[in-house]
Amino acid sequence: MAIASYPSLVIDCPDPVELGAFYAALLDWKTESSAADWVEIRADYGQLISFQKVEDYRPPRWPTQDVPQQMHLDVTVDDLDAAEVEVLKLGASKAEAQPGTTFRVFLDPAGHPFCLCVG
Repeated sequence: MAIASYPSLVIDCPDPVELGAFYAALLDWKTESSAADWVEIRADYGQLISFQKVEDYRPPRWPTQDVPQQMHLDVTVDDLDAAEVEVLKLGASKAEAQPGTTFRVFLDPAGHPFCLCVG
């Protein structure tokens, strides 16, 4: 029997409204609540990601661990090239280090690494 269930992931960032909007657009999820220091986005099937404001936020330095990753998301796509174009339009940047061929590493607007992975 499980002790707990997995309700959501909370991501630290300097601007929850901006980062929530980025991931809502990336995943086509709806913003459920919004405040200056907390934003939630939810999938139609119930999965939730929350974004919380952190004062003096320092973005991770991927791939080094000078400032650890803190978290990263892997999202599945059908076409890496097409998905890359779209996430760059949303405000992501492509990481210099690209260690694989079936996935690509990007940085969200707050500097968190995330990967587009071939499904």
